Amino acid sequence: MSCNTENDRRFMLEALSLARRGNGYTRPNPPVGAVVVKNGSIVGRGWHQKAGTPHAEVHALNDAGEQASGATIYVTLEPCNHTGKTPPCTRAILDAGISRVVIGALDPNPAVTGGGMEYLRGKGVEVSEGCLRDECRLLVAPFAKHARTGVPWVRIKVACSMDGRTATRTGDSQWITNSAARKYGHELRRITDAILVGRNTVASDNPSLTCRSGAPDDSAMDPLRVVLDSGLSSSPESKIYVQDSTASTVVAAVEGKAGPERVRKFEKQGVEVLVLPDDGNGRVGLEALLEELGRRGVQSLLVEGGAEVHGSFWDSHLVDEAFFFYAPVIIGGVDSRPAVAGMGADALKNAPRLDKCSFRPLKGNWLVAGVASDLDELWGAGAGK
Repeated sequence: MSCNTENDRRFMLEALSLARRGNGYTRPNPPVGAVVVKNGSIVGRGWHQKAGTPHAEVHALNDAGEQASGATIYVTLEPCNHTGKTPPCTRAILDAGISRVVIGALDPNPAVTGGGMEYLRGKGVEVSEGCLRDECRLLVAPFAKHARTGVPWVRIKVACSMDGRTATRTGDSQWITNSAARKYGHELRRITDAILVGRNTVASDNPSLTCRSGAPDDSAMDPLRVVLDSGLSSSPESKIYVQDSTASTVVAAVEGKAGPERVRKFEKQGVEVLVLPDDGNGRVGLEALLEELGRRGVQSLLVEGGAEVHGSFWDSHLVDEAFFFYAPVIIGGVDSRPAVAGMGADALKNAPRLDKCSFRPLKGNWLVAGVASDLDELWGAGAGK
């Protein structure tokens, strides 16, 4: 169902804007925003700010005060109807005297989806669902995928030239994109649970993989760092393994390829060595890795390269969302480094295609983003259409 009126759309957009303020801070809960509207005007605003604290609806209702009686509340995610660390939001909505509830997306948790909506309807409250559904679903997709499958939502991030190259034939790669694009890339890190690169990226770029978006709390928002290194051939002295950070680093190796002496060298640096089955080609099995990360509570994974790693994720159909940052430069050359390697598609009809694409200018650079997964399939039958 789309928004019933243009006002419904306008107010849900405001709720989405508020929800994004909590993105990255609410883990393991999803980011949610809410607005209370009376006589065509917003009288209350709120968003979920941190796990264990009041939900978006409660903040918005408190902001509205007595004006909430007889009003409409717009909320990006279905109000909860169960008691966790906080009381159910459905009870707060009833107690405030709300007459209408407009929901963006139903709760993706199969154990509770639709429960809050039906409870409110059973109490005589008018409820509509599906206003800006796709936008609301995408905001909480990491939470949804982890809740329904146990594995993280996988984002791919690439910074490249207009011709899709990430380095020259000599390996020169810093910096292709501008500071605005790099800042946005660090914002992706800030909202992500874990970030992943391959051993070649560690060797060539010696990255920190920390969060430097410019926010005052960046130092506390570093994601878990994951390195794919089947034989532990990267240097334990690399920056990613020795830097001071609030987050830890895990190196994923393959059973039988990582010798005990190499394991001890990494563990001496305080790095956890995660030994996993291979993928049949001597490389770390990506599905096994995602399952292990999911067991550790990782809801979102940002894959930053390099080309072979990107290709492995695309070839394995494990990418959920893609972010391509383009700079107005042409690198060229058959020996320059591509953005995506691997086997690739054998025919255009079999090539991955992105949906719900967006385009964003970044001071002379551009971000093109899109979704590779089917959100309807992720939410499943009975969770809205």
